[in-house]
Amino acid sequence: MRILHTSDWHIGRTFHGTSTMDALAEVLGALTTQVRENSVDVVVIAGDVFDSATPAAAAYTLLGDALVALHDTGARVIVTSGNHDSAARLGFQARLLRDGIHVLTDPLGIGTPVTIDDADGPVHFFGIPYLEPAIVRQYWPDGDAEGRPLRTQAQTMAHAMQLVRDGISTHAGRSVAIAHCFAAGVDATAGLEREVRQGGLDVVPLGVFDGPDYVALGHIHGRQQLSERVRYAGAPLHYSFGEQHKPRGSWLVDLDSAGLAEVSWLELPVPRRLVTLTGTLAEILSEANVAAHAKDWVCAVYTDVLPQTEPMRRLRESFPYCAMVQHQPNVAAVKDERSYVQRLRSAVTDVDRIEAFLAHVREGQGASDAESALIRDVLDERVRADALV
Repeated sequence: MRILHTSDWHIGRTFHGTSTMDALAEVLGALTTQVRENSVDVVVIAGDVFDSATPAAAAYTLLGDALVALHDTGARVIVTSGNHDSAARLGFQARLLRDGIHVLTDPLGIGTPVTIDDADGPVHFFGIPYLEPAIVRQYWPDGDAEGRPLRTQAQTMAHAMQLVRDGISTHAGRSVAIAHCFAAGVDATAGLEREVRQGGLDVVPLGVFDGPDYVALGHIHGRQQLSERVRYAGAPLHYSFGEQHKPRGSWLVDLDSAGLAEVSWLELPVPRRLVTLTGTLAEILSEANVAAHAKDWVCAVYTDVLPQTEPMRRLRESFPYCAMVQHQPNVAAVKDERSYVQRLRSAVTDVDRIEAFLAHVREGQGASDAESALIRDVLDERVRADALV
């Protein structure tokens, strides 16, 4: 049996205020082509299909189109919910879907697999929707194996995986588990994937996933291999500059009669590259940079000592897809132990007072030579004006 493992589509997410729907539709079209060309039997989508618990109508349309297209290749499709999804909204249409598309969102169904046969017999797919301990502990009032209430992701996932192992024991054949969580040993993308853990309590140990022949995980946006049989596929589209160096794609998983046989990576196209350009504003706006990155999403980190005038406007004149600009001077701030009041008291002239103010608001950086000349011209003009009164 050949399985394609994908996750974290995040339909409806914006990128710095810009819709990603068209780009995602393009990537999912490429994924569908890969499913057809590689004769995939089952497509597994491990959670965070939507980006919001209340997706817009267009998000439902894109999901429906994608699922139908995948199904039309001849593959079966199995979907679970993630922490961004609303299990109720994702699952409400499960009964309306055609045969061969399975949406698994019910915690009480974790131990009951979707069984798909091939020439070597049955393969049992156990779907674990995202489990928020505070919400799902009502289903298991007896708690974990030691009788403790389910309060963390680690406890809750351990309980869910025990339900999977119980199901494996009563269903002969090979098995695949699908889950959405933060597993130990993975590298997160800052600001994107930490909302399901609190400190270290919600990190799920790798040993929790013992049992199935393959474990398809979702939640982490970059591909990760925790072991030969436990992996994250990552998101099919870049959703932050922190992901720009992470490849986009899916895992192609082959099962033979004995279990896991081979896993390979299928690269997906990137509709618009992401790049971070660092240097002075003049360096970033160089002809070479503009020629190389005019069509890319750009994060500009300019290192000029002083903030520049209207940097975003100037950048977008050359980089239409500049999405982010940051000022990070490459010189250390000048330390002055005196307070602003003390600096003003020590000032003798108006030039000194202006210098003290500029140093106070610009991290210790006083007036440049050009600014000093301008300040003196303005003050001289004031003196001349006062003399005429």
